[in-house]
Amino acid sequence: MSKKFKNLFEESIDIKQNCINNGFTELVNIGDEIISCIKNGGKLMLCGNGGSAADAQHLAAELLIRLRPKYTREGLPAISLSLDTSTITACGNDFSFDDLYKRTLESIGKPEDCLLCLSTSGNSRNIIKALSLAREMQIKSFCFLGSGGGKAIELCDRSFLVPSDVTGRIQECHITAGHALMEYIEDYLIEDEYIILK
Repeated sequence: MSKKFKNLFEESIDIKQNCINNGFTELVNIGDEIISCIKNGGKLMLCGNGGSAADAQHLAAELLIRLRPKYTREGLPAISLSLDTSTITACGNDFSFDDLYKRTLESIGKPEDCLLCLSTSGNSRNIIKALSLAREMQIKSFCFLGSGGGKAIELCDRSFLVPSDVTGRIQECHITAGHALMEYIEDYLIEDEYIILK
């Protein structure tokens, strides 16, 4: 049975190595645009479905609360768009689950904000609707995607694409990339003295 675990770890390592081989230009660009958004008074909004919803909340918390124990700093403006069951079930009941992120985005989004969507397929209808609305509202949008990127890759401004069709492996790369992105943002804002360590 241990061979199963070994194979999955090796598969995950191979896909991450492919990401390394493809380079991180887009992640740097996404990081720079999020930094600009925050410095201009905007906030980072994140969304996803299932495990990607959990990752969106996880990454928002890294900016809101604390990312690394060695840095105690003021919070940075970030929010997941799937925070509570009342909002999710009300939208599903009164409108459609497909409208969840569109509804929250149009309620709290501003042109100075930016949106990060996490989707393994890139075809989730609520993600597609949110990206389409973000474009209408002139909100910069970024995606963490897998496989070929789906429809989302054409609707976002920038994307990080994991070269895999396996949901678990894609999500593992997304959270690794997400942590690296949050560290990049935090490091820049500390070095720039935009945020002060306590």
